[in-house]
Amino acid sequence: MVVMPTTWLDGLGDWTWPGSAPALELTPAAWVPALPLPLPLPRPAAPARPRTLPRALRVTRLVALLAIGAATFVLSSGIAHSGAVPVSIAGARIAPALIGPFAAAATLEDAIAHTTSPLGVLRTPLPSPVPISTDRAGSTIARVTYPSLALGWRDSYLVYLPPGYRAGASRRYPVLYLLHGDRQGAASFLRLGLQSTLDRLISTRAIRPMIAVMLEANGLPDNWRNTPGPRYANYVGEVASLTDAILPTLTGRASRAIAGYSMGGFGAMEVALSQLRRYSVVESWEGFFDDLSSLLAADRSLLARMPLHAFVYGGRNDTVANPAEDASWAAALRRAGADAQSALYPGGHTFTPLERHLAEMLTFAGRALRS
Repeated sequence: MVVMPTTWLDGLGDWTWPGSAPALELTPAAWVPALPLPLPLPRPAAPARPRTLPRALRVTRLVALLAIGAATFVLSSGIAHSGAVPVSIAGARIAPALIGPFAAAATLEDAIAHTTSPLGVLRTPLPSPVPISTDRAGSTIARVTYPSLALGWRDSYLVYLPPGYRAGASRRYPVLYLLHGDRQGAASFLRLGLQSTLDRLISTRAIRPMIAVMLEANGLPDNWRNTPGPRYANYVGEVASLTDAILPTLTGRASRAIAGYSMGGFGAMEVALSQLRRYSVVESWEGFFDDLSSLLAADRSLLARMPLHAFVYGGRNDTVANPAEDASWAAALRRAGADAQSALYPGGHTFTPLERHLAEMLTFAGRALRS
């Protein structure tokens, strides 16, 4: 694991969308009481009821009640089922998501199909995207807020909805998921120019319209891996399942991509390799690839029937993520059966190369995705 320095991308400050509330709420969920609840007053003991049934009938009734209780527990807990099934929240079916540690090599291809989404236990209506602003091109930035079980707090992530998007329309869109770097946040992608760049690429028909989801992880995603506290890898799957439930997405892996910069570049690559059934396109911008060789080796037999398109790049003067690793990692991806490209660009571990090459990366993803 590589620990990113605290100086990564200095100078942004606490940037948020103008006029919007912070994208992340750290307060307890609404159902958690802030103060101790008052204890109920003791009730006077009820007078003892006379026993009217014979002892044999009382014993039979007790046994029947215990049997009913045991059967109810087995059915409600899912013990009676082998494997997981898609769960339903407020009438919407949610695709299962990876909720445990990364699966062993022998079961990577089944890591999605045989686990239950954390969203399955939520007892709350599905959230609706709340528009923040719409630009002149007609695209909208919206915020989705929900109680994340993977993180343990109420999370907000941002969504780009392309020009022409209409809620309730029949059209469905491919989706690009974006993971930020250390001490940054979802809004950093707007600072990079994501909205205007996608507007331009869509209007010139360089790519087809897509939805972009900018995840939020409190700025400290710990390489987007699961930890004893927040489970960041699970959170990525949680957001993907929720997004498919509340937005008109194309849910096949051929229509889903994941990318990120710096620590997010590592996270995007690890999530894509661990959840190969979910993503067909992956990009790492100024990222690194420590300890990912075993995941790639485990996917070798799957890549023949689950094509993966990858692009990795770094800055020539990067002193944080070794830029020499990009070409060698792309070569390793190709040997395993993926379609992978790499590049080195002028610059270091800063926002400047990200801004300069954002259009190229969005074009690569947009053209590789099935619409």
